Amino acid sequence: MSSYQTIYRDQLVQEIDETPDEYLPILLNLIRLFRKSITLKPAEETFRQGWQEAMTDETLPIEELWVDIDAE
Repeated sequence: MSSYQTIYRDQLVQEIDETPDEYLPILLNLIRLFRKSITLKPAEETFRQGWQEAMTDETLPIEELWVDIDAE
């Protein structure tokens, strides 16, 4: 484990240790929700969702997809 990981792991453990016991279940749920939100979905599931959106006309015009993207 790199020192970078160790520093953040130690800080997380310290924060958890300082959290009152009655809030630990909420903190656990928050951490699990965060982890799930940043984990990539399987390709099949992503394709299925995209296909469903395309079939139900839940799409955006291509011009709107480039709004606020700084591509030069």
